[in-house]
Amino acid sequence: MRAYVFPGQGAQFIGMGKDLYESSEEAKALFEKANEILGFRITDIMFSGTDEELKQTKVTQPAIFLHSVILAKVLGSDFKPDMVAGHSLGEFSALVAAGALSFEDGLILVAKRANAMQKACEIQPSTMAAVLGLDDFTVEDICQRVSEVVVPANYNCPGQLVISGTIAGIDKACELLLEAGAKRALKLNVGGAFHSPLMESAKVELESAIVATEFKKPVCPIYQNIDAKPYTDIQAIKDNLIAQLTGSVKWTQTVQKMLEDGATSFVEVGPGNVLQGLVKKVNRAVETSSASIA
Repeated sequence: MRAYVFPGQGAQFIGMGKDLYESSEEAKALFEKANEILGFRITDIMFSGTDEELKQTKVTQPAIFLHSVILAKVLGSDFKPDMVAGHSLGEFSALVAAGALSFEDGLILVAKRANAMQKACEIQPSTMAAVLGLDDFTVEDICQRVSEVVVPANYNCPGQLVISGTIAGIDKACELLLEAGAKRALKLNVGGAFHSPLMESAKVELESAIVATEFKKPVCPIYQNIDAKPYTDIQAIKDNLIAQLTGSVKWTQTVQKMLEDGATSFVEVGPGNVLQGLVKKVNRAVETSSASIA
């Protein structure tokens, strides 16, 4: 069984999607439609902008979504998923690729999500940190011991967990995690505490947009971040998508569940190869590859 996985924020790079735009009329038309919907030429930033421009949440999220979704569409009949999943933002890409959302609706939701998250970051300065070399239970326990808001945000792979919270909370947690034997506890260069209670205002804003958007039953199960389980029910998919903004991304558990359910290969659709690396950390033997039109 073939699992298709879609990356999230952090996978972006200058030049992403340019080969698609130049080699496929279908891709070019979709990129131009995206420029219209967004009201600015995101393709100019993606293909030849600066890292600073591309790093803005309001640009990064639609850019990664577009690269992933347009690549999946250009694959045409070669895109035959038995199951899909996406890391954080990638969950929206996965839903469009699996037919649960239209291209236009998916892009509009991603743009709203990015703007709502940007606003939430401005309300309260906050950050995230990557913790390497500790088991999940120890990290969870230390987060609970810090009096400020600090929570596990991304369960990326065994021994790699990202935490999210207030700046003071993350500083304190990093200190305690290093004392507990973490190889590294490194603050990330991000705008805010994604996947934490500090994203509540963004969740409220996005909830009304998701509720008002038409979803269809996907062509295959989508394994969702909030609990790593497979879904095809439209209402459940919407509820899980809303919960995702303030909940943890259970990526380790998602890959484990997909393997349990029969996944024999993982194809990453979108920029970079971060997810292939994370899949290999869960199971070295499983086959991984990048989707490509070449």
